[in-house]
Amino acid sequence: MTEVRIKPPELRHLCSVRADLGKPMEKGDLPGRRVRIIPIKGGAVTGERISGRVLDFGADWQTIYEDGYAELDTRYAIETHDGALIDIRNFGFRHGPADVMARVAAGEDVDPALYYMRTTPKLETGDPRYQWINRMMLVGTGGRFANSVMIEIYEVL
Repeated sequence: MTEVRIKPPELRHLCSVRADLGKPMEKGDLPGRRVRIIPIKGGAVTGERISGRVLDFGADWQTIYEDGYAELDTRYAIETHDGALIDIRNFGFRHGPADVMARVAAGEDVDPALYYMRTTPKLETGDPRYQWINRMMLVGTGGRFANSVMIEIYEVL
């Protein structure tokens, strides 16, 4: 069999999302982890192919493990500039040096280059103008700030 070389994937920027956050609700400590729910209160989406606003509902269900590693599990919706409703489900991970993660947990604005935050967004809509997003593989990179989360979403080509 001849050796086949498969081209590695490339990334193309889809949009930037700023999700404004409400006050975290602490679900409490469980063995080896803490669970909290952080309401998503609005925000903005900017990009060449998708732009609009983050709607004032949805949340991030976070599980933070004893070693500071966090699993992120969000669900929220955006309304595009032309009226389409798009659902976003986003699963990811955030971790870094203990001192940096303590500053993030305290609500400080910390340079996202100091820690790891990656996600796998899934966008979905029934609007015929945006059907193309239902078939995309996406990855995100982000940062947590005092009152918001920023996510850069990329299409995997």
